[in-house]
This record gives sequence, C-alpha cells and structure tokens, in this order.
Amino acid sequence: MAVTTRLTWNEEKSLQKLLGNVSLRLLHKSSVHGHTSFSLLDRCQLQGSTITILYFYDKIIGVFIPGHYPAPGIEFREPIPSFCFSFQRNKATEMAIAVLEAEVKIASGQLTFCSFDQEMFCIDSSKTKLSIHPSLSSELGVHISSDLTYLENEVFRVEGIKDDTTYMRKVTRASKQRNRLLAELRAFKPKVDLISEICILLLGPVGSGKSSFINSVKSVFQGRLTRQAIVGSDDTSITEQYRIYSVKDGKDGKYLPFMLCDSMGLHEEEGVGLCVDDIPHILKGCVPDRYEFSPHKSITPDHPVFIASPSLKDKIHCVAYVLDINSISSITSKEVAKFKEVQKEVLNCGTALVVLLTKIDKCSEILQDNFLNMNNSMTSQNQIIKVSKMLDIPIYNIFMVENYASELELDPLKDTLILFVLRQMLRIVDDILEDLPLETGNLAPFPLLS
Repeated sequence: MAVTTRLTWNEEKSLQKLLGNVSLRLLHKSSVHGHTSFSLLDRCQLQGSTITILYFYDKIIGVFIPGHYPAPGIEFREPIPSFCFSFQRNKATEMAIAVLEAEVKIASGQLTFCSFDQEMFCIDSSKTKLSIHPSLSSELGVHISSDLTYLENEVFRVEGIKDDTTYMRKVTRASKQRNRLLAELRAFKPKVDLISEICILLLGPVGSGKSSFINSVKSVFQGRLTRQAIVGSDDTSITEQYRIYSVKDGKDGKYLPFMLCDSMGLHEEEGVGLCVDDIPHILKGCVPDRYEFSPHKSITPDHPVFIASPSLKDKIHCVAYVLDINSISSITSKEVAKFKEVQKEVLNCGTALVVLLTKIDKCSEILQDNFLNMNNSMTSQNQIIKVSKMLDIPIYNIFMVENYASELELDPLKDTLILFVLRQMLRIVDDILEDLPLETGNLAPFPLLS
C-alpha cells in the first residue's frame, strides 16, 4: 500500500514553489515508519536536501535542510543556509518564513539547530515534541510558552534543487522578502482619498516586454502563471487596443488598488505604432478601455467614446518606459527624440516617470542578499547609466526586472524582483500625489517635475 502525505495539493505546490519549483518525494512518515530517530535516519540519511514537516491540529511547521541529514553523534557542521516555515492548514499562501543560518546535529534522538551557541529549533522524535527559541517562534507567528506536541512527522527529499549554497541562500531570503512585499502591496492604499486605484501606463518599443510585465504582475498575485495580455515579438505591434488591466489577488479574490495600462508599441517612424498625439489624452484619462488605436490619427474630443471630463482617479498616475536591456545600444536618435517628446507631456501632467529594463539574463545575479539594490556588475550599471543620460531620467527611477516568458511555474527570485519594482513605482506615485493640488476630484493644474 502506497504511503501518502497529509499535505493538500495546494500546500505541496506552495512548498515546491518556495524552493524554486522542485519536486518532493516522501521518505518518512512517523505514523507508518515509527516515531524514533533510528527509523527516521534509516530512511532519510544520504538522501540530499530535505524538508521535515510537523503536523499540528491547526497548523504546519517545517524546516528545510540543504545537503544530507547529519549523522548521529557527529559534532556541529558549519552554519548552513536553512529556513523554517509555518502556516495554518489550508492557508499555505500566508506562509511565514524565518531564515536560519545554523549548525545542525542529531544527538540523543533529537534533531537540533543551533545558532551562536543557542538552540533555535529542536525536534524530539521519540516524544513527538518541538521546541522553538522565542525569537524564532515570533518570526514564525507561533506563540508558545512550552514545547509543542505534534501529531505527525513527515520528511521529503527535495528533488531538482540547485546544489549551490549561494543560490539557496538567495532563494530562502527571496521567499521571505516576497511574502513581505506581497503583504505590503495587499495593504497598499493611495495617500489621496479621491484616488482608489493607481493607474500605471506602460510605453515602449514593440517587443520590449510591456504586456509580459502585466502578465508577470498578475501571475505573482494569482499564485500561478497567467497570460491575459497578448504578447508578441513581431516588428509590428500585437497590442492594437488601449487596455486597462485590473490586478486580482488570488488570496481572497479582491481587486488590488492599482491597474496596469497597455498600449501599442512606440516606433521611430511616423504613422507606425502608437500615435504620439494620443498620449496626452491617455495621460489625462480621456481614452476608455478597449479603444482601438490608429497609427495615422489620434483620438479627438468629438469621438463618440472620448471622455470629456475625466477626474483625477481616471488619469494616468505613473508612466513606465519599458526597454529591452539588450537593445539599449541600438536605440536610434529618432527613438530618443520620440521618448523625449512623450516625456514633455508626462512632465506637463505631473505624472511619475520610471524606466523598466527587461530581459535581464539572470535574476539571481541582479538581486543582492538584502533584495533592495541592484548589484554592482559593470554591465548592469553601464546600461542604467546609459539610459539615465540618454533620457534624462534619474538613476533611482530606473529598475531592472525579469518577466515571465516561457516558464511553466513561478520562481521566488523573479517574484521578488517584480514585486519590488511594483512597490517602488507606487511609492514614487504616492510622493507626487501628496503634493498635487486637488479641486473636488477634478483635474487641477499640475506642477512641472524637475
């Protein structure tokens, strides 16, 4: 008879995504193989990286161990980049994560994690007990005054994981940062009461990654890959309509307070791509969702769908130029001139302006351990500086991001970078909105941004 896990399908998928889309193979189940350290070690030693899961009545607590289970009686190894996690049953998307740089040993039948000579996490198999250091239990959201008695212990071998401690350290920290960013963005509310949703307009050449960024943002919040915005790679724009995409939270089904707006690609030649004369109308909120663009003629006030009296909530609050980082050197003087023409309209409307550099090679090399800054590689810095000088946009408003393209599963490193960029855009918008003069919800004169 096959031995099966107590994890639900969604719980198992959440754990797989946590480690970079790995597979989990059940090695040990205490109710079947016994509540002793001998039975556990007999099945789990020399199996590579593992996840140990403890089941309680209403929650799950677990720990990830990179590399083999420690041999009994062996002294502490060097600190390893492991992590603990906890979540309520059937609520794996709300997982709490605590990074744990600790030495691991098995002695007297106990699996123990120690950091700076303090016992942080200890599983006693024979007594079915778990003890957690107060600082760690606080991070995990587990408030206890004594040892916890668990119902079941399962150990899984993690298959398909990269055998790279640096990568694993980044994945574990990225997962923790990802959850923090998700919580912050779910709780986000524009500072100006008259605006319920921040509207972000994506502009850039054909194939630069505008629609892919929209799909990537929606995917992170849905918890699965979604491709609602049509993506193309042809020389002519796939997107011919003006589209306004709401972002739905897969956690509770609510719509989040920001929207992403897609448009035709910009082109250096007149009569090809988005008509520049359409942009002021888009920025002021005069263009409705699903408006069909014409490269040769812009929308006019006498058009049947033209919104004559848009309010502040209808306008664009942030414009993001989307550029392929690998094509910066091939941007022509005509394209730069068109970007600067658009830029004047953006600044005249008092709208935030940022740049997203897409199609970076390796997301893991861009993220630093604190996940707040770009790395110092010459290639990345040179491209950012080049774009800043070319478009007269401050370096601190230029971000690198890796969209989802042909992947089949989400990746915590990509998620973290996508969420970070989105969070920074919303903060920039909030700073600008705080200084805008408002007149009963209608558009007031906007100051020029310096």
